[in-house]
Amino acid sequence: MRPSILNSLFIPVENVPRVGLKLGRLVKALCGPCVSDVLWHLPSGVNHRPRIEKRQDIVFGQLGTLEIQVVSHISPPTHRQPYRIVCESLGETLELVFFNYRKSYLQTKYPPNQRLWVSGKIEPQGTGIKILHPDYIADSPDKIPVFEVIYPQSRGVTSKLLRRILSYVLPAVPELPEWLDAAFQAKNRLPFWTQALDEAHHPKTEQDLAPKNPARLRLAYDEILANQLALMLIRQQATRKKGVSIHPTGFLTQKLIASLPFQLTKAQQRVLIEIQQDLSSEAQMTRLLQGDVGSGKTIVALLSALSVIEDGFQAALMAPTDILARQHFAKIEDLCRPLGISVAILTAREKGAERNRILTELADGRIQLLIGTHALLTEQVSFHKLGLAIVDEQHKFGVNQRLALIQKQKGVNLLVMTATPIPRSLALTAYGDMDSSRLDEKPAGRQPIETSVMPISKIPELTERLCERIRTSPTKVQAYWICPLVEESEKTDLAAVKKRFSELQQVFGNRVGLVHGQMKGAEKDAVMEQFASGQLDILVATTVIEVGVDVKSATIMIIEQAERFGLAGLHQLRGRVGRGSDKSLCILMHGPHLTDTAKERLRIMRETDDGFVLAEEDLKLRGAGEILGTRQSGLPDFKMADISVQGDLLWTATKDAQTILSLDPKLESPRGKALRTLLYLFKKDTEIQTLKSG
Repeated sequence: MRPSILNSLFIPVENVPRVGLKLGRLVKALCGPCVSDVLWHLPSGVNHRPRIEKRQDIVFGQLGTLEIQVVSHISPPTHRQPYRIVCESLGETLELVFFNYRKSYLQTKYPPNQRLWVSGKIEPQGTGIKILHPDYIADSPDKIPVFEVIYPQSRGVTSKLLRRILSYVLPAVPELPEWLDAAFQAKNRLPFWTQALDEAHHPKTEQDLAPKNPARLRLAYDEILANQLALMLIRQQATRKKGVSIHPTGFLTQKLIASLPFQLTKAQQRVLIEIQQDLSSEAQMTRLLQGDVGSGKTIVALLSALSVIEDGFQAALMAPTDILARQHFAKIEDLCRPLGISVAILTAREKGAERNRILTELADGRIQLLIGTHALLTEQVSFHKLGLAIVDEQHKFGVNQRLALIQKQKGVNLLVMTATPIPRSLALTAYGDMDSSRLDEKPAGRQPIETSVMPISKIPELTERLCERIRTSPTKVQAYWICPLVEESEKTDLAAVKKRFSELQQVFGNRVGLVHGQMKGAEKDAVMEQFASGQLDILVATTVIEVGVDVKSATIMIIEQAERFGLAGLHQLRGRVGRGSDKSLCILMHGPHLTDTAKERLRIMRETDDGFVLAEEDLKLRGAGEILGTRQSGLPDFKMADISVQGDLLWTATKDAQTILSLDPKLESPRGKALRTLLYLFKKDTEIQTLKSG
């Protein structure tokens, strides 16, 4: 039950005076449903409106507040022309210009000879000055703020509205018990929580908006500490959950390893030991496996599944797309057939008698390894004895989806995998409740992919070179050609995959294939099979082929409008080539107008193919907010903290959380009880319930 001291912070935003249902809906969409969500919506800027008393103090294009005397009104003949109020200020003519106006209101409100104060952006006007649509007109300078806070806003929710809401909300913020360590607070000169909140909403300068400002630092630390404590409480509870304990003979895994045409890397061997230790323990395994593109996650997953199968259990592997699931199935079935292991696939495409057969054989244990998509989560899917659930490309799934798979039976071990390396700081905040393994080594024989950058205007030249390469190469040459959109739109200049497909067909004829997300599964699979079998030389596609697609003879990757992709997306696409022993190329094509960030992104792509390095650089370039904005499911949506620039806070908060729970695992001390308030404050209710049940 939430502490009553926090009740005022959890009032629905529409219940704030002068908000109501209509505005409340808009504020909810921008900030969140409660008063506390508005409090976490911190300012993004500050307007300084200095009072100008001398003509030489005016800076054109800047805000200023002036005393004026109204001289006359100039009413235009039509409403399409601006209305002007001629005034005198600082010994010269000043015009107030209005484009949207009510003539009668202006004439009544500001009659000639009236002395007023006006504030707005001051611009030159002939021999005088002007202010277009003044922000303030008042009878006293005290009614015009010298410093005015600017908030991130959206249609219908202005900074003015947010300031008004906060004028009611901030005074009602309760004094909460202090949860910070006194020595830490003093050393870093951090204000008390209520004071920090008030100061953060009343900045006076741009420096007050900086992440290192004490008020902002305090609030960011609190938010991160709440997140890390919550994750550790979940992990603390999880380690007490009894899992399916696996004790394999090693016969199947050793037989498979001996049959492989390559040796496992040291990284693969290390990760397999970590997974085996988890599986053999009494606690339920929850492990994140990060592997760079081409690092061999699938073999690690299969060997882990075989360990479970050796001990009489079943395993399941869930992939985000039909294409990836079928590719896994084809590769894994080939490897398992000589071992006598029964493997099946279940997606939305398996229907009728075939689907019923799979469900029956799964329920009675004849199917030992099931590969599929979201279809594995349906109620009809019932396992005989599930011991391990593997979730591939986990960021494509929601947290609830991956948990639904292990809830099929009690104590199921969970291995989640991603080929999209996550920056260490984000991994720590998103997956602190899981053990983590990294495959940071690529198999021997893999050649580095040569990456080049060229303007999109050179497409004709590139097409000609590609045609020559395909025609004259002594070995098979295949290429991916990636476009961001399916169809052209009048609102964007992005290349359309259908248009590019049509143009390339004119050069390469029926040796070009097309794959995009709007095609039916069977259509996509048919084209992919043609490409994989070498019937097609070029596959024009959207990012539907971003993950998992494995065609060893494809050695050229062309990406149009590469500047529109993030580093992680570009790296994933580049990883579709370089999967064999032949030299591979990646060509990043860009539009004519590149931002500094886009230039830097392309430079980094050209210089490194290390996904973990790229993940850290992506965080620096885009910030945590934008990376989280891609909704990599499970990543925290921080409102006050920006761990791309406040990473040091993350490490400090993580260490503090570890220390706190080692000394007070149930948060029963006075500080522990204050920290319970912090957890409720940041809506960590699930974690609180976990704590209570523990």
